Amino acid sequence: MRVIICGAGRVGQGIARRLASEDHDIVMIDQDARLIDQVQAEIDVRGIQGHAGHPEVLRNAGAEGCDMIIAVTYFDEINMVICQVADTLFSIPTKIARVRAQEYLEPVWRSLFSREGLGIDLVISPEIEVGDAILQRFKTPGALMSVNFGRGDVQLIGIEVLPDSPVLDTALDQIQGLFPSLNARIVGISRGGHAFAPRGNDHLKVGDTAYVAVLKSQSNRLNSIFNRPETDMRKVVVVGGGNVGLYVARGLEKQSDVRVRVIEADIGQAERAVSELNRTIVIHGDGLTRNILEESDAITADLVIATTHDDKTNILISKLAKQMGAKRTLALVNAPELAQLAREMKVDAVLDPKALTVSRILMKMRRGRILALQSLEDGTAEIAEGVTLETSPLIGKALGYDDLPKGITAAAVLRDGEVIFAGPEVSPRANDHVLLFYEQSMTSKVEQFFRVSADFF
Repeated sequence: MRVIICGAGRVGQGIARRLASEDHDIVMIDQDARLIDQVQAEIDVRGIQGHAGHPEVLRNAGAEGCDMIIAVTYFDEINMVICQVADTLFSIPTKIARVRAQEYLEPVWRSLFSREGLGIDLVISPEIEVGDAILQRFKTPGALMSVNFGRGDVQLIGIEVLPDSPVLDTALDQIQGLFPSLNARIVGISRGGHAFAPRGNDHLKVGDTAYVAVLKSQSNRLNSIFNRPETDMRKVVVVGGGNVGLYVARGLEKQSDVRVRVIEADIGQAERAVSELNRTIVIHGDGLTRNILEESDAITADLVIATTHDDKTNILISKLAKQMGAKRTLALVNAPELAQLAREMKVDAVLDPKALTVSRILMKMRRGRILALQSLEDGTAEIAEGVTLETSPLIGKALGYDDLPKGITAAAVLRDGEVIFAGPEVSPRANDHVLLFYEQSMTSKVEQFFRVSADFF
């Protein structure tokens, strides 16, 4: 596909790096010549310096033959204008805009982005998506990551394998026999920085991250099997009172048994937090200092969440809070190299906001009836929920560990409100929703599973 990315900041570069790795034809536009030079030196893209809202700049970027435009500049209004120009003057088929101000996203203004309005096909709100992801992690504190599929009936949980885990040294196709009443399936393994779809005779090793699809109602039991029993999350400290921190605090306030405290260094932002939150105590100060963490009672907190705009600060806050006594920590980290450092520093959970944005965009790019998608392990693997159309090669095929092509593992089939976990005796039917974990190299094969065959016509 030919794609124009407007905005060469952190998010734009992350999107470009991932799309370039899949051999898409990428052009990046930014007014900052330094950023354009940087992306051209580091990523296989063509760069253009200029204002992406100007028609001539878009024409020079190849807008007339473009398949998709992604507007992720720092300004919502510019992103909207870029998409409208792309639609009106160049008829670009798919237009994606990042919109951070939540006022634009109120239901009453929904028609703004419709075909009759600005004609934007996908609006990405990073703060809402990151906030929702944090609240989801709050519900599964023993996990490294957690995401819902199948209208929330199935969770994909990433969980570290500990030395005392009872599933160690057991072939994956034998684990179900050990726990026959557990509705779950290990679908992916990350080991030594490499994520792969396992076969039936693979074993889990200490330090692995196991990606497990589990019935949502049984996620607590899954954690106990991995010797990570759930603990009550009643005391939470959020460091960073920006849009993400406020969104998370508001979500946690809805749970009557959770006590929330927010730390914010900027006095204006702290005052805004005070005005918008009801039961939360807001502390003005630097969350990277011991006395402020002590004042917030982080030393006895069940969870400390670092949501500042700086990766390094979030990692250090998490490390310090853990040293002072916090039970668990979660840090927002965009840079992959820093995410690995955070894990080595024993930060309990790392959330990559950029990965959430990339996942939404990839879902728009994937061919076939793919309804939901999550990028994993810095893009080396994905999990997707797709619909098997009548001519899908998946129909009637067994879904055991060794039945699908190497690099793909089936997680579950969702049929008429029922969740059926994959196995050699399970096979999809037409119009089923099938959840697949796959390595990046198998993306085109997975797309074929969810496309209509040419023979159908």
